[in-house]
Amino acid sequence: MTTKITSARPAAGPRNGSRRRPPASSATKVGRPGFAWALPAAVFFALFAIVPLIMVAVLSFMSWDGISSPEFVGTDNWSRLMDDPVMFKSIWLTLLLTVLGVAVQTPLSIVLGVWAAGNQRNRAVLSVIYFIPLLLSATAVSVLWRALLDPNFGIPAEATWLFGDGNLFGEQATAIGVLAFVSTWQFTPFHTLIYQGAARAVPQVLYQAAEIDGAGRYRQFFHITLPQLRNSMITSMILMIVGGLTTFETVLILTQGGPGTDTTISAYYMYDKAFKGFDFGTGSAIALALVVAATIISLVVVRVSGYDKMRSTMEGVS
Repeated sequence: MTTKITSARPAAGPRNGSRRRPPASSATKVGRPGFAWALPAAVFFALFAIVPLIMVAVLSFMSWDGISSPEFVGTDNWSRLMDDPVMFKSIWLTLLLTVLGVAVQTPLSIVLGVWAAGNQRNRAVLSVIYFIPLLLSATAVSVLWRALLDPNFGIPAEATWLFGDGNLFGEQATAIGVLAFVSTWQFTPFHTLIYQGAARAVPQVLYQAAEIDGAGRYRQFFHITLPQLRNSMITSMILMIVGGLTTFETVLILTQGGPGTDTTISAYYMYDKAFKGFDFGTGSAIALALVVAATIISLVVVRVSGYDKMRSTMEGVS
């Protein structure tokens, strides 16, 4: 019996020395989502933000009472605003309330957010109670505090030893104080939530290394926690600034710009001109000025803080 031995042929490979690429897996096919994914949001933003903004910009050069046909008047609306003392006063009051909001809410939110991120006893229950104002609308909060601070039937009427005659809305200083207090009471929980999430994202290894080096709780807070919260702090401040420049419901319900025009901020002055004075051209000019001012201030904060140069997704690491 004879056995025939044949040499095995080498498998046919690719010509010209090229290697065959493995089939692309599903993981390699996943990349940056296409524009089609963002198209619904882009259309929604264009319809309800860009288009109305363009209409307001055009209307700021018109004279329109809301009934008759708009009439082009050029820069007359802007010229009247430049000569209007109430407009400059409203700008000053808007900046004052914005600065007060940032100065009070920022440190308070940081302290409460860092505390809420810890493991203290009953922390969850106290956090839920504290975040209740976040669930209420600005209108509901304003109506609530208007009733509580009513000079005839509210808390000031019962505590005359503390509030004097009880009319906190009768003088500019106390009325501005009330507006600042109500805004702080309502929006501090929101910013606290931002800092709470950021504080929980701080790597624990940093605190462990600090403890080994003998750093106490206060040194850890100022040298580890605060620097790590830098990104969130800038984001929170920008939201406070934009919110302060566009505050409206609180002033409308609590003071209605009074006494006189002592609490007439720019957003309320826009409402007063457009919907009370039926001068929608001037009201649109004020609205456009607010948008431009908020945009410029936000860009300045971003550039000065270096927020635009941060590339890391880790909190506080640039």
